[in-house]
Amino acid sequence: MTVTLCRTCAVEHAEPLPAVCAICADERQWVPAAGQIWTTLENLQDDGTTVVVTELEPDLYGISAKPAVGIGQLTKLLRTPSGNLLWDPIGYLDDAGVARVAELGPVAAILASHPHMYGVQVEWSRALGGVPVLVPEADAEWIARPDDAISTWSGTRELLPGVTLFQPGGHFPGSTVVHWAAGAGGAGVLLASDTIFANPDLVSVSFMRSYPNRIPLSAAVVDRVANAVAEYPFDRLYGNFDNVIPTDAAAVVRRSADRHMAWVRGDFDHLT
Repeated sequence: MTVTLCRTCAVEHAEPLPAVCAICADERQWVPAAGQIWTTLENLQDDGTTVVVTELEPDLYGISAKPAVGIGQLTKLLRTPSGNLLWDPIGYLDDAGVARVAELGPVAAILASHPHMYGVQVEWSRALGGVPVLVPEADAEWIARPDDAISTWSGTRELLPGVTLFQPGGHFPGSTVVHWAAGAGGAGVLLASDTIFANPDLVSVSFMRSYPNRIPLSAAVVDRVANAVAEYPFDRLYGNFDNVIPTDAAAVVRRSADRHMAWVRGDFDHLT
């Protein structure tokens, strides 16, 4: 079966293909100036694309496509004694990558933080034996390849012991983060994706409706997101690329939220 995906965001689509990828046509993403571009898994394989799996910390692995496909997220594979979570699936897979993921233990669920990260989630599910794909109910309209493996959810859910999913929203209404209690040596890890973006300075984070198009969130929404994650203890925060706040992440989130709120309120207009 040919799997077609948008070349820009790498989200899989069912036939018949639309004129343009709706996820990229939205104000949070972008369609190339030359127009919509489609590709297939077979084409990417022919181009020499491979899956690379690396350990980020004990029981947490990063999965990437080389060269990068679409937005180029770094998938996280979170291991627990009760099963694994495949988080923010990339828009590519190959036999070797699937075999490596399977070697690391049974995957209990596949989950994307928001529609930009759907990747080839259905294809990963099928390759791993029909793993459930969880999509926030608030973002279900963005599913471009429906499948029986997909089910929707809302609110807060303990997917596995010590692994809690919740939806503070912001970037998308259903934007989801994962709290991993055992991560960072027991100090707690937050898999925050684009909901809370780890900045290059390693001591601050950002909150945006659109990152490529530079659309900020309001002070009220940023405060809501920061308050939601503050309910869970965490010392380290991972974004959806190779970006991480290595330590003191909970304080970094609160401090960054307060800074964002002050700027959009106009507290620092005298500096502009």
